[in-house]
Amino acid sequence: MKLLNQLLRGVVIGIANIIPGVSGGTMMVSMGIYDTLIHCITHLFSDFRRSVKTLLPYAVGMLIGIFALASLLTFCFQYYPLPTSTAFIGLILGGLSPLIHKIEKKRVNALAITIFLAFFALIIVMALNTPADVDGRVNVSVWEMIVLLVMGAIASATMLIPGVSGSMVLMLLGYYRPVLASVNDFKDGLLGGNLALAARQLLILVPFGIGVLLGIYFVAKAIGYLIRRWPTYTYCGVLGLVVASPIAILLGTDMSGVSVGIMLASVGTFAAGFVLAAWLAHGSAEESAPQAEPAAGGNAPKDGAAQ
Repeated sequence: MKLLNQLLRGVVIGIANIIPGVSGGTMMVSMGIYDTLIHCITHLFSDFRRSVKTLLPYAVGMLIGIFALASLLTFCFQYYPLPTSTAFIGLILGGLSPLIHKIEKKRVNALAITIFLAFFALIIVMALNTPADVDGRVNVSVWEMIVLLVMGAIASATMLIPGVSGSMVLMLLGYYRPVLASVNDFKDGLLGGNLALAARQLLILVPFGIGVLLGIYFVAKAIGYLIRRWPTYTYCGVLGLVVASPIAILLGTDMSGVSVGIMLASVGTFAAGFVLAAWLAHGSAEESAPQAEPAAGGNAPKDGAAQ
């Protein structure tokens, strides 16, 4: 049951990462596994066995979500945008409680509130200023492969930050649809027996994937440091990003053709997402995470003492 729970969480994170405006990092927070995954990534080499054992089910689930459900999600957002969006909003809000409990109330001061409001505003501004993506395909060349590596690093770095959509950043840079097209072509090539088509897409997806891994590792290191050094301020910033996410998702949702039936369906998908997030967060991997052992510099002063 625990393995199935981890796989399902990975699927949710994978789906979130391919939808512009929806943050995989937010899903991690909502399901109570954010600290665990950050810890395992940052301790991948120093505690390799336990880190890989924890990360592997989530990674497999993410791949399943990305490759198996990308087409379904594209269909849902095209024909049922509001009910699909409210399902993700339910997932986000259903898991807010664990994050709120991480914030030490006695350390919440004017600076913490300012950080919360600043990060909240950042997501709203980004949502209001996201341009249309450039539709096209990548021409394979050495230079383009280098660019893809950089794009992968940038996208994955933002994917790990709650409230910031890696897909939205790729869209901003004009690489969202080309990369998604390569993913779909790779899948179609494998399933259709067209190995030449699948192999061509690897020239695009491999450098992008390497960039993704590098970005995840180094950003996780930075986030891990902030959580150890200034936990309350860091979690206030994360809370601002997460709370703003539902508004950002709604701002990017097509509201045309909304009827009473669509509204009722949206309420239903919101409730389903909310309940699912609460279930996924219950008994989460936080309880058995390897982060129980003190990190290097574990005696670093917390928020108030660091001032």
